Amino acid sequence: MLTLRQAAAHIHLSENELRHCAQRGEVEAFRRGDDWCFEHRTLDEWAQRALLAAGERDLRTKHRSMMDEARRDSQAAWSVASLFGTATIDLSVGAKAKAGILRDMTDLAERGGHVYDSDALFRELLAREEAASTAIGEGVALLHPRFHDPYLFEESFIAYGRTERPIFFGASNGEGTRHFFLICSTDHAQHLRILARLAVLAHGTGLMPLLDAAATAEDVIAAVASCEAEFLS
Repeated sequence: MLTLRQAAAHIHLSENELRHCAQRGEVEAFRRGDDWCFEHRTLDEWAQRALLAAGERDLRTKHRSMMDEARRDSQAAWSVASLFGTATIDLSVGAKAKAGILRDMTDLAERGGHVYDSDALFRELLAREEAASTAIGEGVALLHPRFHDPYLFEESFIAYGRTERPIFFGASNGEGTRHFFLICSTDHAQHLRILARLAVLAHGTGLMPLLDAAATAEDVIAAVASCEAEFLS
């Protein structure tokens, strides 16, 4: 359990903003004396959903806050591009429906050799999509387990899959999704930074046309690296 102060610091919100969310019933919490208390896993899941639903301006603000924390933790040079590998990139994902995409992306992640329990990962991805879609527009979905479990993976990495044609994946604007990033992180703070960084790159850079045109796994990694470097410059 986390106090209001601990919870606000954990998910990069002000105490007043998180208190108001709790009072409005937007996030699960309960009163203990004069303080609000939050269950760690439930708070993490809510923070992930809130992050993906944020507009570009809010995303940039949240991302800036996370990177300020990363600098304090001596991780200023951290990048998402370094988490991609050619073994977990597939430019011809064959599935044409949500469940098939989740299974194909789970299999793709397992191909890298760092997933401890692929069946558990698939169940967590399915539960996350049942709670709310991870499609964020721009033809992108940021797949991740509903509850962050560091013991699902041997190390942090990102798998990327692209379908030949966009499929309906639950984006709020009704558009199809073609680009699927599966975030596999062993650390909660890093997990939120990955979500924020990928969302900002998708909404605020030229990444998506580059990924549409990518012909090889190396092209994908180069596209992410160049857009990330441009964004951070």
